[in-house]
Amino acid sequence: MDAIRFHVEEIRFAERNVALRLPFRFGAATVTACPQVYVKARIRFADGRTAEGCAAEMMIPKWFDKNPALNNEQNFEQLRFALRDAREAYTAEPDAQTAWTHFASNYAALQSRARAKGLQPLVASYGPALIDRALLDALCLHNGISFAAAMSANLCGIDIAGSGLADDLAGFDMPAFLAKQSPRSRIAARHTVGLADAIDEYDVSPDAPTDGLPTTLQAAVQRYGHTHFKLKLCGNTAQDIDRLQRIARVIDGQAQLVTLDGNEQYADADDFATFLDRMLSTPTLWKLAQKTVFVEQPIRRDAALQRDVSALGKRIPLLIDESDATLDAFVQARALGYTGVSSKSCKGFYKSVINAARCAQWNAASEKPRYFLSGEDLTMQAGIGVQQDLALVAWLGLSHVERNGHHYVNGLAAAPEAEQQALLRAHPGLYETSDGAVRLAIREGQLDLSSLNAAPGFATGKPGAGISWDAMRSVY
Repeated sequence: MDAIRFHVEEIRFAERNVALRLPFRFGAATVTACPQVYVKARIRFADGRTAEGCAAEMMIPKWFDKNPALNNEQNFEQLRFALRDAREAYTAEPDAQTAWTHFASNYAALQSRARAKGLQPLVASYGPALIDRALLDALCLHNGISFAAAMSANLCGIDIAGSGLADDLAGFDMPAFLAKQSPRSRIAARHTVGLADAIDEYDVSPDAPTDGLPTTLQAAVQRYGHTHFKLKLCGNTAQDIDRLQRIARVIDGQAQLVTLDGNEQYADADDFATFLDRMLSTPTLWKLAQKTVFVEQPIRRDAALQRDVSALGKRIPLLIDESDATLDAFVQARALGYTGVSSKSCKGFYKSVINAARCAQWNAASEKPRYFLSGEDLTMQAGIGVQQDLALVAWLGLSHVERNGHHYVNGLAAAPEAEQQALLRAHPGLYETSDGAVRLAIREGQLDLSSLNAAPGFATGKPGAGISWDAMRSVY
């Protein structure tokens, strides 16, 4: 299928406030509420016809930029700048371009302008990450095909050669890589255990909600049948070991796979090595350690790529997340001993594709597969946000993905009833109605992705995806 060129005619943003039913603590930050931004884009083809697409993402504070001097509203404004700047760049393009070249031709300039304003590269990526999803949704809807079909046929027109964005893949057969992907119909939901989460009924807060949904790890396992877990670390070895032992008592009989997330809380490799020594030598953590497949971003980003961590990586695979800030970050990390990288929708789906291609290329040259991509969350919410992220990881062939929005937020309770029912009708296997709202359906720890793989668009099914746009505020 030939890549189609188009102009970006209009991009609009709207926001919906999302209140968390439970506080989500990661690293030094605790989130109780934040906006979710929705993007609507209209594109125009050579024959004058137009198409609209959309995307959505949470605006989580203290992740993109963890500067403690910034308050949450300042973090939100950073992300709004990235959205506005990307909109200006994409709509100003004088010539029709493919979906890929809209991204590729603006990548360096958007990063440069953000850097000039003192913004982190992760912030700069946020704007194009959402806009690129909305553009591809419009393109898929125009052609009446699903995200998976569009990606495998390279409808985006991904062309690494000459882009200057991933020169290490210059000799890689990207069209063949895209064509051989086959989307999964089911995926394990890897349950997040945040630092403020109650482990069992003995440490439930008096302020815990009484909405019928789980408020403890123990209750979540019982309700959803989770077998895959992501455990947050605080960076204090004694506290982390104590908390992991309490978690192990709950999940040891249930867990098939565990990942740990440091969220940059360990100062350097030596600091993290102290924790790892303790974990691997603690008898009560033996089962948990045997099931732990990697540790995500244990070292703060200003130190993570400053020294070789190969010795640590031989003991347990290490993955970069916050340090995966630019398109070449995984290449730098690999040279230092990291073998994994996160796929996160807020960084952009093109980055996920490029890093997946790198894993394929590097593993083909190795005696055994070492390099991997992992699906990670940022409190992704039910609705278009979670649908697009799941469509991406399904097409990439991942067997599990971190999901946490269903635990910290009361499903689609904040959305109008009409929107909830529209999503339920479109994806009856992915959603269910329970405890007064439509929400993600997790059964025996698994998510049903079959409707996403078949839906036209980027997991939307139709223009607007059933979203109640009039019920949100258009702010910029």
